[in-house]
Amino acid sequence: MNVVSLSTALQQAVPPLFECSPAPQEGVRVRTPMLYPDGGVVDVFVLERNGGYVVTDFGDALGWLGLQSVNPRRSSRQSALVHDVCQTLRIDLFRDQLMLRDVSRGALGESVLRIAQAAVRVSDLWFTLRSQAVQTTADEVDEWLRERAINFERQVSKQGRSTQNWTLDFETHTDSRTCFIFLLATGTRGAARRLTEHVVAGCVDLSHFKNDQTNLAFVSLFDDTEDIWRSGDFSLVAEVSEVARWSHPAEFESLLFAK
Repeated sequence: MNVVSLSTALQQAVPPLFECSPAPQEGVRVRTPMLYPDGGVVDVFVLERNGGYVVTDFGDALGWLGLQSVNPRRSSRQSALVHDVCQTLRIDLFRDQLMLRDVSRGALGESVLRIAQAAVRVSDLWFTLRSQAVQTTADEVDEWLRERAINFERQVSKQGRSTQNWTLDFETHTDSRTCFIFLLATGTRGAARRLTEHVVAGCVDLSHFKNDQTNLAFVSLFDDTEDIWRSGDFSLVAEVSEVARWSHPAEFESLLFAK
């Protein structure tokens, strides 16, 4: 079957919002209505091979996931989660491609849907991994504060001028001052600026607390153990808070006890 005929047959086999057309190099590209977390479109490709068909994402999903991390190699945890996705949807992982091989013509529509679903689930691991990264750093800070017998509360809700509720990662209390602490931790460069802007907005909206507490300080604690942050991120939050880096805990401690 030539590419044009295959494209026409596929268009009849997939839901109406899927668009089938000859791929730039080989086979048929199926443009799905599904999206990666950054808004990119999930594409699936169908190739004719040895009398059957191969359905693949050409490695786009794992490529996207890899771009969200400064570490080019997947951790064992990441690999296990990807394996779970493949096992659940009964697809193969071949050279970083989500793939189904030896697919019959009658099963092409269902196979395209499974590969597209797998691509979305793999990209959604970004949220899981990011949440784990933040939680791990927060637990380290929690343990560090306990070791130094610094009084603190975790996950404290405060209402801003706008009536929006903001969650402080930590609120510490020493003899010299109280600190509202925002933890900036993420496993991806893509989320870094959004997180920075969120912290700035929180500090501005909560600034009225300083009117009643003269010894109150806002502290932005960056988890800089990975090379994710840009100089502009530090500069931005420095305008509304004091800045600390988790790689220099002594400096962070000095902020908590400053007069």
